[in-house]
Amino acid sequence: MPVVAAYLYRHGQRARPVSLAEPLACAADQSEFVWIGLVEPSEEELRLLQETFGLHPLAVEDALKAHQLPKVEVYGDQLFVVARTAHLEGDQIVYGETSAFVGKSHVISVRHGSARAHTQLRAQLEAAPGLLKLGVDYVLHGILDFIVDGYLPIVEAIEEDVLRMEQKTLESCLAREEIHRLFRLRRELIRFGRVMGPMSEVASKLVNLDLPCIDPDVKPYFRDVLDHVRRVEVLVAGLRDVLTSVFEVSTLLEQQRQGDITRRLAAWAAILAVPTAIAGIYGMNFEYMPELKMRYAYYVVVGVIAVVCAGLYWRFRRTGWL
Repeated sequence: MPVVAAYLYRHGQRARPVSLAEPLACAADQSEFVWIGLVEPSEEELRLLQETFGLHPLAVEDALKAHQLPKVEVYGDQLFVVARTAHLEGDQIVYGETSAFVGKSHVISVRHGSARAHTQLRAQLEAAPGLLKLGVDYVLHGILDFIVDGYLPIVEAIEEDVLRMEQKTLESCLAREEIHRLFRLRRELIRFGRVMGPMSEVASKLVNLDLPCIDPDVKPYFRDVLDHVRRVEVLVAGLRDVLTSVFEVSTLLEQQRQGDITRRLAAWAAILAVPTAIAGIYGMNFEYMPELKMRYAYYVVVGVIAVVCAGLYWRFRRTGWL
């Protein structure tokens, strides 16, 4: 069912349900407004709302396509606001879109691909009629604040994974799959950052520009949304830096480990080269070689090999190669 809720509000209280095609005459003092919530509506339903509430056709077309970056557009005395929703599925951030048509006496929210319904949001706003009676601009603030609040759990979940990988990196080298996961998370955070930029612009325009349907008394609420967006932006940038440092530390530790192995192999090769060289000399088939006729030549040669190898081993141990 695309129509989730459609109600008329009077002085901050829910008055009665309304239909999409119902012609409405709200009070001129803006004490009444209509809030309609839709989920993935058809073109016919949006065209019906266009006729009923005088929506701009370009805005209706954008709401149907649902592939827009966050933005604020002014069409006469109405606003069209697009925001991107997001939720985490495994290591992937899945995006949706919520569009809002805002007029002097109506708010129409259109959701596509959002995992969070506005039922809880509507209940929270209706529980505070003193604020809800501020009008359509406060409802718009509630929608944007609800969307932005959904960003923080994503960042916190990724942050926990990154901190665990960071701790594991200090204890042992990362496996190939973990390195691939690092790059996947970094790619998701880069995409998330590209959404945060336009969302920050949307909140900034609602705070700083003189826009229709936005009362100056409600602008501080949009400033709070802007602060939340910027906080998420800072966290995302910090996580990208941490991911980069984790990969760099893992690479350095792996290089250090390979260097230790190389030094150990080189030290043992040097130690084994002594008996190999002496054995090679005495393995040559020469008839006249010194010490061949000596009674204790074998023990002398073995002793020399043992002393030289022990000296090399002690030397390499002091230098940290063994």
